[in-house]
Amino acid sequence: MKIKTVLAASAVLFCAAGAFAAKPAKEVKPVKIYEVKRVAVAPYSGVITPAAAEFLSGAIDSVNAPGGADLLVIALDTPGGLDSSMRVIIKAMLASKKPVAVYVSPQGARAASAGVFISMASPLVGMAPGTNIGAAHPVMLGASPFGLGDKDGKGDKKKDPMEEKVLNDASAYMKSITQKTGRNVEWAIRSVAKSDSISADEAVKTGVADFTAADIKEFLAKADGFSAGAFGRLRAANPSVEYFSQTRRQSFLATITDPNIAMILMSLGAAGLFIELYNPGLILPGVVGAVSLVMAFYSFQTLSANFAGVALILLGFVFFIAEIKVISYGLLTLAGAASMLLGGLMLFNTPSIGGLSISMHMLLSTVVGLIAVVAALAFIVMRAQLRRVVTGIESLKDKRGLAKTALSPKGKVLVEGELWDAESVSGDIPEGAEVTVTEVEGFKIRVRLAK
Repeated sequence: MKIKTVLAASAVLFCAAGAFAAKPAKEVKPVKIYEVKRVAVAPYSGVITPAAAEFLSGAIDSVNAPGGADLLVIALDTPGGLDSSMRVIIKAMLASKKPVAVYVSPQGARAASAGVFISMASPLVGMAPGTNIGAAHPVMLGASPFGLGDKDGKGDKKKDPMEEKVLNDASAYMKSITQKTGRNVEWAIRSVAKSDSISADEAVKTGVADFTAADIKEFLAKADGFSAGAFGRLRAANPSVEYFSQTRRQSFLATITDPNIAMILMSLGAAGLFIELYNPGLILPGVVGAVSLVMAFYSFQTLSANFAGVALILLGFVFFIAEIKVISYGLLTLAGAASMLLGGLMLFNTPSIGGLSISMHMLLSTVVGLIAVVAALAFIVMRAQLRRVVTGIESLKDKRGLAKTALSPKGKVLVEGELWDAESVSGDIPEGAEVTVTEVEGFKIRVRLAK
């Protein structure tokens, strides 16, 4: 019995050993290497607008085209921008068949608001020393800097449902992006919910960025051997570097779609029209004013400006024009200034992921400048109205003439080489006496005996 038990145990151990011996060793997958021989750098500095989306999407398309570079580096410096434009860029990045890296540069630059989302959508993020990233909380664009709307000025007003919806949407979008690229999800959500912002060194420590680099050469040197997510480990030993620049059209559109530039264009347009209306026929001020206004309206439309804000600004222009035509002792000018200030504050009041707004200093200086132009034109108009008439029939007043017939009280008077029907206002005047014109009424004049 014992012998049978021992034999059975031996058979079990033998079978188990055979089973373990037959199981193959776990296969180790080789590390995927992505060769980078050509690098395209697309530098962008400014607000994320449709012009920026067109430029950066074009850069991504260029590297994905046949014969394109192996890696695109977006050298980014932005305070934020439009949510719609940001999403266009991110969709192009995530759909790219080649890696798109983000390099927050130069030193002193930032990737704020929409720039955070763009950075988190990249498999490789580098930052120059002295840069920062964060503050991606959706804001009421162009909100009053004085806390208007708060119950007590302490910012504890009731949450707007629209703002809460935008915040939840932004948080979910940020979470999905960071989970895909393997970034620090916790900090990314905090940057949206709490407007958290960190320096370049902190970003590297917390996994928000991969490394710091002083310039593009150091960036590529440190990128060599770094993992770019699904693309594999980068092998970027001394790649050639080419720059993808904005077209003149894109540069122009990027410039005029800055909210402050748009406000300046609006003011130039108004000033040009004021001058043309005051002195018709100058042509140049009217042409410059009309073109500036069209460009300003294009910018406001592109930036999704609030119609009420634009309407208030236009109403302010109407008040300014009325001040030139109707002397209101400054009341219309004050009404125009107040209307423009309110309009400027209301231009961008839609919750979004951005930082788009008109600088209060820019708004005040623009209003003051327009007031100065209107005041100068009103002063010139007033002086012109008070100036003595020097041409036409009205200019005969106070001129001296000669009685060609006796006036008792009516007769003929020679004034400025012309014979006029005249009526005396100082009794009978003998023929040949010198008279002074006191009033012009149609084609008749009234005279008195000259002293």
